[in-house]
Amino acid sequence: MEIVLALCAAAVYGIADYSGGRASRTVSPITVTAVGQACGLVVLLVVVLASGVPTPPATDWFWGGVGGIAGASGLLAFYKAMGSGFMTVVAPVSAVTATAVPVIVGLSLGERPSVLSLCGIPVALVAIALVSDILGPDHRRAPRKIFLMSIGAGSVFGSLFVILGHTSDNSGLWPVLAMRVTSVPFMFMVMYFTKNKPSGARPQLKFVAGSGILDTAANAIYLLAVRHGLMSIVATINSFSPTSTLMLAVGLDKEKIHRPQALGLVLAGVALVMITVS
Repeated sequence: MEIVLALCAAAVYGIADYSGGRASRTVSPITVTAVGQACGLVVLLVVVLASGVPTPPATDWFWGGVGGIAGASGLLAFYKAMGSGFMTVVAPVSAVTATAVPVIVGLSLGERPSVLSLCGIPVALVAIALVSDILGPDHRRAPRKIFLMSIGAGSVFGSLFVILGHTSDNSGLWPVLAMRVTSVPFMFMVMYFTKNKPSGARPQLKFVAGSGILDTAANAIYLLAVRHGLMSIVATINSFSPTSTLMLAVGLDKEKIHRPQALGLVLAGVALVMITVS
């Protein structure tokens, strides 16, 4: 069950990233994040209230709130690093780091996947780095500052996955709602101080709204997945999100897959088999 949910979360995260990337071509990434997450908050509020799950204890609100600030801060650092022109360095470094953090935390807390699954985790990390185009033709050596910023963004994303894994099993999607309740005001403050306006999202509103709603949905699916399985395994499978982003870029934007990316897709399949058959 957790494998299927983690794969679904990865696919939805990837589509959300593609939507946000498309919107960010002509709209400020800050506006994309703020308005998109606001759209996600509205949809999530309806879903949570309709679910009938009782309001969780204060600890779940706390962890969800911390996760919201962490996620928004990570996005800001990620977008700033991506805007430096070293995307083929930023994307894989942040993706691998975001996966490594929950894996390390999970193992340190006593999770013990099978030997085959443990062998599949590093294979997955290599696969996601290749899929993210770390060896692409536009690869250049990034400055130390950009490299550290990429690690920082990935660490924050990984911490978010750990935080979600520590919420109560019976709290439903309330922790994800708590995330948006904190991240949306935070992002609108950032948008205000950077002199961006919500109206700036209008030309790409469908992609902006889609990125926020899908990102919120992916958080919810990941939360369900990590409640059913080991965080180290769920986080690893969740790291395959750039695969769906790449597939959309190829199918809709007619981008070409480089040989390292093709190898990464193969290795991702190998890693998935290693993890799921054990």
